[in-house]
Amino acid sequence: MNQEVLVLNSDYEPLNVCSARRAIVLVYLGKAEVLHAHEHEAVTPEGRFVLPSVVKLRHQIRRPLPELKLSRRTIFARDNYTCQYCGATTKDLTIDHVVPRRHGGQATWENLVCCCRKCNTRKSDKFLHQVGMKLRRQPRRPRYVPYISLTKYLVGRKNEVWRNYLPTFADIPE
Repeated sequence: MNQEVLVLNSDYEPLNVCSARRAIVLVYLGKAEVLHAHEHEAVTPEGRFVLPSVVKLRHQIRRPLPELKLSRRTIFARDNYTCQYCGATTKDLTIDHVVPRRHGGQATWENLVCCCRKCNTRKSDKFLHQVGMKLRRQPRRPRYVPYISLTKYLVGRKNEVWRNYLPTFADIPE
């Protein structure tokens, strides 16, 4: 029952990702309806329940537009967990300042990139042209702000059922 469920507002806008247990409670209380279900069932003393994959709330929930915060996790997600210098996808990733801090580089969307330790050590606190390195793509603030977290959104884009409900943005790596 630790599967994740996409929660949609009554207008089919993605709101959240919750646990299957929470989704079953929403359905049981009449607050949501199941749009897509897994093949598996949950067996409880109360009976059998289908494990939902996507649920839609019965009433509209008004939420303010969320602000995409700058953090390690969102930088990694924006760069698709790939080193922006060599293209490696490894578990041992760091954050690198394109313009080093000692040269006035700020912690901004346009100056931070995902980087493997090898490239980070090679670049050190120098400019890219000094070490002969190039960025694979220029870093920038994402133009989209999904209600669900950026990491959950990127994982959800890989789910065939969820993909039908998640908006597509041109500057998102697939």
